[in-house]
Amino acid sequence: MKATITTLACAVLLGGSLAGCANMNETQKDTATGAGVGALAGAAIGAVVNGHRGAAAGALIGGAAGAGGGYLWSQKMQQQKQQMEQATAGTGIGVTQTADNRLKLNIPSDISFDVGRSDIKPNFASVLNQFGTTLNQNPVTTITIVGYTDSTGGDAINQPLSLARADSTRNYLVGRGVAANRFVTQGMGASNPIGDNNTAAGRAMNRRVEIFVAEPAQASK
Repeated sequence: MKATITTLACAVLLGGSLAGCANMNETQKDTATGAGVGALAGAAIGAVVNGHRGAAAGALIGGAAGAGGGYLWSQKMQQQKQQMEQATAGTGIGVTQTADNRLKLNIPSDISFDVGRSDIKPNFASVLNQFGTTLNQNPVTTITIVGYTDSTGGDAINQPLSLARADSTRNYLVGRGVAANRFVTQGMGASNPIGDNNTAAGRAMNRRVEIFVAEPAQASK
């Protein structure tokens, strides 16, 4: 497994050249692995989150961020995760640490938004109140909010609706004192479904908002 990762990492750093990897010594390969894994993770994330702007462009942006140092999972990030787990207990909101050290909140439709709407529901507001407090306690973090819909309605409806949901979430948090320049919002429409759009339960799973909080490694320097 390590050999595969090392080969891929070398290829990322050397612009796809596997021949160049073969000429590296073990120390050089280990160094390439550390930097290249960050680039690979960043590229994958960039391709997904920035999918509507073009997967290739998103991969380049994410890859550069990953190779440049990636994200930290600091004590403050761990505390924020624990606080949000407590605040969302029993609500169905998922709170996880991603593979690239970001905090992820997965907000299902029964908490976040009614069908076809982008206004914040009361149950979601109470969660965002607590979330805003934790964000203000760690001001070096950045926040990406991604809105999704189910497959009904078509792109002409789903794309702007998904973005409106992400923007509404950002605007609420800005109203709680979180600096607006910390946010990026994305509307992904019906892409990247996590449930079966042929069933009511699956469509409900796909109508969601995902929030990612990241502490850039550069912020600690």
